Amino acid sequence: MDKENHSVVPEFIFMGITQDPQLQILFFVVFLLVFLVNVVGNIGMIILIITDTQLHTPMYFFLCNLSFVDLGYSSAIGPRMLADFLTEHKVISFSSCATQFAFFVGFVDAECYVLAAMAYDRFVAICQPLHYSTLMSKQVCLALMLGSYLAGLVSLVAHTSLTFSLSYCGSNIINHFFCEIPPLLALSCSDTYISEIVLFSLCGFIEFSTILIIFISYAFILIRIIRMHSAEGRLKAFSTCGSHLTGVTLFYGTVMFMYLRPTTSYSLDQDKWASVFYTVIIPMLNPLIYSLRNKDVKAAFKRLIGKKMPRVTKHENFLIPQVSDGGQRAVAGDGKCR
Repeated sequence: MDKENHSVVPEFIFMGITQDPQLQILFFVVFLLVFLVNVVGNIGMIILIITDTQLHTPMYFFLCNLSFVDLGYSSAIGPRMLADFLTEHKVISFSSCATQFAFFVGFVDAECYVLAAMAYDRFVAICQPLHYSTLMSKQVCLALMLGSYLAGLVSLVAHTSLTFSLSYCGSNIINHFFCEIPPLLALSCSDTYISEIVLFSLCGFIEFSTILIIFISYAFILIRIIRMHSAEGRLKAFSTCGSHLTGVTLFYGTVMFMYLRPTTSYSLDQDKWASVFYTVIIPMLNPLIYSLRNKDVKAAFKRLIGKKMPRVTKHENFLIPQVSDGGQRAVAGDGKCR
């Protein structure tokens, strides 16, 4: 068998985050709560944006897609990580490892372009408000998101094909809690030079091209804000951009730390915790960042709750539910509909 082209390892074994049984139970409880908040928050954001017509704007369209990609790559990692906390033998087949790896890479790289599209949307809204409806038309928004997912697909195919065409003929123990590029390259007994070149080139292009878009967008936004005469207008502009800048800083800071380094500088034990941050924590934080500081999202949530729960009015010794039906019926004081 040609070891340069074929893998002789049928399965991999994860070392996980920790080998301490007591810590594993503690981590299971903590990360289960984090993952549940992640799932509920992102699905809730998607449902809220889809169902509330007042949120059918480009900004919330991009936010809906951000929640989708967050949910995508965190779900590729989270359930398996939680299951491994409760099992002694953390075994994953070669094909399952490749599948997990592919979904993770595709969604993460798509998120880079979603964040860049959100920055461009803020630039147009603040710097070109009179042309906003034209520059951010439905067709433009759809094209931006289609391009984001196509970029994720290209990255998925390139990284997966190169990484899993390497030879894994020695140890099959992955010093990590999921199938990620650095520990897989460290495990391979093939020459990983080409894979590393592709990793740095493709990741570098995706990271720096999207960061450049974000940087230029916010440079123009900052100039526009400085020229504003109204303090209220400046405060509103900063408030609009604050949530996005927070999400961008958290996401890009961790991803650049993980991937834009030579493999000789990797410390897999330390990098596990960096991976935990951007695979589990950041997807949970994003819906909180964009909802807690957003008046439109909070108002939409109140409207949704108001539709689900009938209003109740206290009358003497009993409660009369009031149901709005366009003014055709009214609830009288004696409890009868007139």
